[in-house]
Amino acid sequence: MLHDSFEGDTQIEVVRECLDRGNAIAIILVEKDTDSVLLINQFRYPTITHPGYDGWLIEIVAGCMEADEDPIECAKREVEEEIGYTIANMESMGEYYSSPGGSSERVHGFYAEVNSTDKKFKGGGLDAEQEDIQLIKFPISEIKNALKANTFKDAKTIIALQWLLLNK
Repeated sequence: MLHDSFEGDTQIEVVRECLDRGNAIAIILVEKDTDSVLLINQFRYPTITHPGYDGWLIEIVAGCMEADEDPIECAKREVEEEIGYTIANMESMGEYYSSPGGSSERVHGFYAEVNSTDKKFKGGGLDAEQEDIQLIKFPISEIKNALKANTFKDAKTIIALQWLLLNK
């Protein structure tokens, strides 16, 4: 691949590996009537390659988009599959690359508010994808201390929780 240099009068040729993951969504949900953030706990195989990690991560709801899928529709689908809630309205938190040094994945971030009565489905993930997802209601009042204590190890979750503290 060739790209322009900062000087603009030369080009640099590079060879890089890139994992083409497509686009994804990530959504932070606040359950207003319990003053909680709805998080999930699920097993993430790559984390066990590091000493001291058992594979379980606490995260926000997220998922890969199908080709040409609308990010809002994908977010609604992932929330229903993973935690069983329906969402009426979402707010964009913007887009970001999850790991631009080696992956093409672009994440569309969202924020939404729900109530406990919006839980209409079982959740827990799709059996066909062998998902095993646990819903966690995390008190908003504990987010700041949990971030300071390095409780969360997932970048999209850290981004979303910090966004929540700055914007809501």
